[in-house]
Amino acid sequence: MGDHKEQPLRVGAAVRRRRRALELTLAVVAERSGLSVPFLSQVENDRARPSRSSLEKVADALRTTAVELLAAADPACSVDVVRAEENGADRAPRVRPLIRGHHQLHASEFTGDHDAGREFQHRNDELMYVADGAVEVEAEGRAYRLGRGDTLYLTGGVRHRWRATVPDTRVIVVAVAEHIEAHQDRSR
Repeated sequence: MGDHKEQPLRVGAAVRRRRRALELTLAVVAERSGLSVPFLSQVENDRARPSRSSLEKVADALRTTAVELLAAADPACSVDVVRAEENGADRAPRVRPLIRGHHQLHASEFTGDHDAGREFQHRNDELMYVADGAVEVEAEGRAYRLGRGDTLYLTGGVRHRWRATVPDTRVIVVAVAEHIEAHQDRSR
């Protein structure tokens, strides 16, 4: 129960990611595969499920295999519970993933000390939430002190580093996955 691998796969997102990684248009993939642009669009938007033969044609057009596309596919319906560790006596600094698998966002829980010397710069947006304790974040040349319940939002590309300032601090970091192409609205 809760195992998303039991659900049917949505291959559309994997096809779209691969096509965009190769910087191809739907028209080019249609020409290479012999399939229509409308059908490929429906596949990418999970409105149509390609047959095995069609998936192999798409994979060939994307210079990969059907097996690789299926391996990168998203579950059609996903519910997955990540349980808290039962051993709470461990006081060592640790990082615990809050989401398993290959998804559009990543979330991790950091407990204890954190290497303040390590600088981060993520391609996409990130949210930091202090569940317990306190942290100091340095971003864009400024220091921000955050306490329990505070959040800090960083847009993609912002260089930052942080450190816990109170023992047993717990920080939740949620970020848009690196494989997602996030585009800023430049019209603002």
